[in-house]
Amino acid sequence: MSGCNHDHGHDHGHGHSHGLRREGNSKALAWAFGITTVILVAEAVGGWLTNSLALMSDAGHMLSDAASLGLSLLAIRFAKRAASPSKSYGYRRLEILAALANGVALFVIAVLIAWEAWHRLFAPPAVASAPMMGIAVIGLLANLASAWVLLHQGDVKDNLNLRSAYLHVLGDALGSVGAIFAGALMYFYGWYIADPIVSVVVALLILKGAWGVVAQSLHILMEGTPAGAEIEAIVASLESISGVCNVHDVHVWTVTSGYDVFSGHLVVREGTDIGKVIAEGAALLERQFGIRHTTMQVLAEGEDCSELNCRGGNCPFELAPTVH
Repeated sequence: MSGCNHDHGHDHGHGHSHGLRREGNSKALAWAFGITTVILVAEAVGGWLTNSLALMSDAGHMLSDAASLGLSLLAIRFAKRAASPSKSYGYRRLEILAALANGVALFVIAVLIAWEAWHRLFAPPAVASAPMMGIAVIGLLANLASAWVLLHQGDVKDNLNLRSAYLHVLGDALGSVGAIFAGALMYFYGWYIADPIVSVVVALLILKGAWGVVAQSLHILMEGTPAGAEIEAIVASLESISGVCNVHDVHVWTVTSGYDVFSGHLVVREGTDIGKVIAEGAALLERQFGIRHTTMQVLAEGEDCSELNCRGGNCPFELAPTVH
């Protein structure tokens, strides 16, 4: 890198563009919420009448799902509110908080199922397996319908809030499959121990999905670097722009699913077209890293940046990027 000559001047660049399929997500969640609410009542009554833990655990999971789907729907609608002076990003983070709450709820449900199953392993009660299977089949069809709506009308891939709701519904579908399987074993072979065993297997599968949602939610809330946006790669790409001699004080974080943000300082050589650098940098970040919201502060080569809290007030090119 070239040495720095003193020439004072600051420029700031902002690129704002992001698109979230909120309307589709809202409709998908509303449909899934309605379907889940109806079926959970049927499974709860059926589980109580047949004395099936697998069916009641599935109903309990569906109750959690109905609450989580409602929470996700509420979060999406709140997130539409405009930003204000006291909340410069608006209410977008509510979607991540809803995803975290849903993930924690999945953990709790799984632990409760496993706890009850443990007690039933030593003295498995008789279960009315035929009605149990019939109700579980209805539940499975409803869960598959909810999953289809979420997958085809919502943004399950990139929206963490919707993905957590989708995992809830898939967990329900697994619970229904488990209830059907356990019912078949009890109906044909009288193996009533199948009911708690299948419940434990379903609980473990639920825990696996819950862990991913909770871990990613916490990563976002801690303003961790988004996946696929490594700081070193971003710095190298920006420094490849003609006229840029250094990039430092880099921060990349996620406000909510699909809304990644970049800020950083770019040191440019004397005579460089600053506007062109900003435009090229914003386009590069969106193209290579999917970052659509950027804030760049451009510093003239050799500028004293003590007011920016750089080390010792010396040349910024000596600084390593700061990771957020």
